[in-house]
Amino acid sequence: MHSLPRPCLMDTALPLKGTAAEAAAALGIATVGDLLEHFPHSHRDRRDVRPLGGLAVEEKATIEVTVKGVSVRPMRNRRQKRVEARVADESGPALAVWFNQPWVANQLTVGGRLRLHGTLKRRNQFWVAEHDLVTAGGMSGSGLVPVYPATEGLSSDRLRKLVWSIRPLVRHAVEPLPAWLRASQHLADRPAALDAIHFPAALEDEDDARARLAFEEFFLLELALAARKRARAESMRAPSLTGGGDLIESWLAALPFAPTAGQRAAFVRVDADLASERPMQRLLMGEVGSGKTVVALHAMLRAVESGRQAALMAPTETLAEQHLATLDRLLGGLTPIALLTGSTPARARREILGRLSSGELGLIVGTHALIEPAVEFRDLALCVVDEQHRFGVRQRAALDAKVAPGRAPHVLHLTATPIPRTLALTAFGDLDVTALRERPAGRGPVETHVVDGARARARAYERVREEIATGRQCFVVCPLVEESDALQAAAATTEAERLRRTEFRHHRVELIHGQMPGREKAKAMSAFASGDADVLVATSVIEVGIDVPNATVMLIEAAERYGLSQLHQLRGRIGRGEHPSLCVLFGDAELPRLRAVADEMDGFRLAEVDLDLRGAGEFLGTRQHGLPHFRVARIPDDAELLQRARDAAERLLASDPELAKPEHALLRDAVKARFGGELRPIPA
Repeated sequence: MHSLPRPCLMDTALPLKGTAAEAAAALGIATVGDLLEHFPHSHRDRRDVRPLGGLAVEEKATIEVTVKGVSVRPMRNRRQKRVEARVADESGPALAVWFNQPWVANQLTVGGRLRLHGTLKRRNQFWVAEHDLVTAGGMSGSGLVPVYPATEGLSSDRLRKLVWSIRPLVRHAVEPLPAWLRASQHLADRPAALDAIHFPAALEDEDDARARLAFEEFFLLELALAARKRARAESMRAPSLTGGGDLIESWLAALPFAPTAGQRAAFVRVDADLASERPMQRLLMGEVGSGKTVVALHAMLRAVESGRQAALMAPTETLAEQHLATLDRLLGGLTPIALLTGSTPARARREILGRLSSGELGLIVGTHALIEPAVEFRDLALCVVDEQHRFGVRQRAALDAKVAPGRAPHVLHLTATPIPRTLALTAFGDLDVTALRERPAGRGPVETHVVDGARARARAYERVREEIATGRQCFVVCPLVEESDALQAAAATTEAERLRRTEFRHHRVELIHGQMPGREKAKAMSAFASGDADVLVATSVIEVGIDVPNATVMLIEAAERYGLSQLHQLRGRIGRGEHPSLCVLFGDAELPRLRAVADEMDGFRLAEVDLDLRGAGEFLGTRQHGLPHFRVARIPDDAELLQRARDAAERLLASDPELAKPEHALLRDAVKARFGGELRPIPA
């Protein structure tokens, strides 16, 4: 991200050369302003200063002393040296010793004051682990010593000294937040917050400074997201999809189940979006098995009955194939649908492209192949993007390019991972959000157990055989292997061969993994879905999109290698029919995420637990999802602060949507500078 706009003084280059300058560049530090915004990640608390005379041998403590003399002496091997300083406080003298740090001698002056942290050793020696100079004005006078993110060639201590040397320039920092906002939110001004976050007089001062700067980060982000949402709505036009309703009514009447109340509510929200000429940007997230595909198909059929086209794009061929199978089953032959992936044979590909360009084909499912230049739609009106965080911004934008300039398709984003509110307000803050929480009626309960050891494993296999005897089926999921699809595929192949020889030698065992040719994967899935196969050994390719109601047992090998969300998604492949189901996790029952999966079935609550355990970046898995880098703000810890910033941004934009008032000029500039290249902010 770009730094906030600063006067020329803030753009002054730092007096660094050689290795130090290269190290600073690696940390993103080139100017005075960059350094002031390179915040400490913590503070060493050195406030409890003890008298030398009161220390016991081997006691660790912080002391404050005056230097009486300095010398450098060789150590036993003669190659290394130690610095010795005669020091004293009011309670008595001692010899302060630094090992293998001869440069420390150049920092010490007779009569100077030091704050030392270390251990009192024999003969009144104080072995120093850390030291700070107590200067006039008191760089360490408060006893709270900033510790900075550092790198080779530029230590935290060096950074601290650099920040201290430019501390007087803090007063020149630009304040982007208007006075009325700071007053209403009880926030300090920016210069004061910058000073306090580096050199707080007390811990509460650091907390207040961090809150002030975190609020600013959130506030600028929410303004930028609102601007991006408004810019798309005002600069682009989408077709109004109203249709006659006959196609959808026929489809609903033929469904073998009644949509849930949550699905029907989603139908209404999505229909309202599609009826508008403002391009829909809606995120549909839901509990495992809550029926997101039904809502997506409802929207796609609305496009078809309006005489236009709809496309569903999935991140993998396996998922695209499963979507096609599910949609085809739900459609019951009502309207044609096709699949386009990188594996589509040339002849079939030419036929599909021709039908898309002519408009004969209204529904298409595919992978990245849908955004290739050769793919032309006659009238693309709706894009459904599944697992959208796994697509880059450019890939999603390529779908927009499939329509005429100035026009945009409606977009419905799907995610099988419930998004905690804090992330929904940041990474997806420019989207309208709909959540599906209820599972369809008539589905059996799912028990989850974490087990380890040979006896537990033998009992799990016995339980699978018992289920097979009653006509049910089982998944066996093999572990992730060094995040390599090829190695995971090899492990799954080996496990399938072992199970065919041993535990399930009297049963049909099929295998599916991402490295298999499409035809072989389809054959294996067809055998399992039809009930011809009893056991499906698989990799994590079955995490989403697989719907086999007759499967009632899932065994997950090396469960500790999976994330909490992945485990919940895998478990979601069972319990889709009327029969009670069982999920067995082979792993350490003491691991927090495994305990959480065993104890909790609610995906929304598990998502909050997962966010707490892993943090925002890891939760979403990639940097493609649009979550900005925060210098100060912490998710989910600052959830309350984020909500305050969101509310304040909405109030401000209600009264000044373009930030055109003079008192908002610096705020407008700050949004542009911070997010100009990332979020298409407020237009000039």
